[in-house]
Amino acid sequence: MPDLIDSPPTQARQVALNALLQVQAGAYTDVALHRALGKQPELSAQDRAFVTALVYGSVRRQRTLDGLITQLGTKPAEKQPPVLRLVLHLGLYQLRYLQAVPPAAAVNTSVDLAKANGLGKLSGVVNGLLRQYDRATAAGADPLVLPNHAITALGVRHSYPDWLVALWVDQLGLDEAEQLCEWFNQVPAIDLRVNPSRTTVDTVLGALAAAGIPAQRLRGLPWGLRLSQPPGALTSLPGYHQGWWTVQDASAQLVGHVVDPEPGHRVLDMCAAPGGKATHLAELMGETGLVWACDRTASRLRKVTLNSQRLGLTTLHTHLGDSTELPQFHHQADRVLVDAPCSGLGTLHRHADARWRQHPAAIASLVTLQLALLTEGARCTKPDGHLVYATCTLHPDENAGVIQHFLEHHSDWAIQPLALELPFGLASMTEQGLQLWPHRHHQDGFFIAKLARR
Repeated sequence: MPDLIDSPPTQARQVALNALLQVQAGAYTDVALHRALGKQPELSAQDRAFVTALVYGSVRRQRTLDGLITQLGTKPAEKQPPVLRLVLHLGLYQLRYLQAVPPAAAVNTSVDLAKANGLGKLSGVVNGLLRQYDRATAAGADPLVLPNHAITALGVRHSYPDWLVALWVDQLGLDEAEQLCEWFNQVPAIDLRVNPSRTTVDTVLGALAAAGIPAQRLRGLPWGLRLSQPPGALTSLPGYHQGWWTVQDASAQLVGHVVDPEPGHRVLDMCAAPGGKATHLAELMGETGLVWACDRTASRLRKVTLNSQRLGLTTLHTHLGDSTELPQFHHQADRVLVDAPCSGLGTLHRHADARWRQHPAAIASLVTLQLALLTEGARCTKPDGHLVYATCTLHPDENAGVIQHFLEHHSDWAIQPLALELPFGLASMTEQGLQLWPHRHHQDGFFIAKLARR
């Protein structure tokens, strides 16, 4: 990440601080960032990328940064004034994780930022703490002192709550859990799904290459591409307004192929918004048959309609309502997809604050909803149809646990094999379904299970 060249040194950092203050007040990180950037249209593309890196990075790494503040300062991080704490987060994040920012620039702009936000009397604290960190690292030392407890040490080093680290250690072991922690702190890749009704993969590859945007095919996904570097504004990429492609991670694209709709089928997507999988299902059927896209929120359902219109799809129809009660669709669908609301623990790299928002009690309530949706999905499936359950989480209670509970109470249903060539083999297949691990498969964490009546 290069340092700022187009704006005053503290301007982009002030925008980042404004966004972080909103996050601190309860806003989602992506919403807060969008609002803050929207108020500064004069920022260059480079500065906007810098602000994005600062905001997402500071939110992801806040436990590590708090640990440094506590160790280097005279007060624990939680005792610092809220604005001061965020200024220190921004300064330490640059020093620790953004090697392209010179240490002097990180320190001096943080001091200026403190003064500009009414912290003149505390600017010396900012200067002293950041310079103390810089001197230690210049001497080859890491000022971050880790606790002896292995779980807590991983949580502090990589910035996760202990309960989440403990969950992954239980599933994967200590070494592999650390690999997963490291993976989720990377900048996420951007995958595209080419729309075959509008263009070809080769055409999109050529247009992207002509625009200086390298991309590569996704193995095992015939319409999938991965961008090799951050592309800037997605709406400015070739083919966006023509409906040539949509953004969809490789794991989410795989779900459509597991559903495997045939031309002329009636397909029900019970939790469709914002429409990535529903539009994929319509594309896979070659614009024949019918896709019902359901959601309980009108504003989210409008996103399905907008995405469908941009892609030029005519067989997708929306339905507003509670998907745990869909009597009008009982026994009507050849294929049913339950892409269930979940904790999102497989997409923590994309949602910086999700690791801090989720907690075990919330997951327990999600399991109840997931079971209700899957049960209703079974009622909507034709006798010879099949039902696919998918989540973007890594929590076993939401994945294998839900499937196991469903099968125990529906003895006439059974797991079906996944009859497709997976790009990474079947090493993560369980008795209940396929678990995609990000650090193993280099894509979002997902769980997919295919069921049919015996």
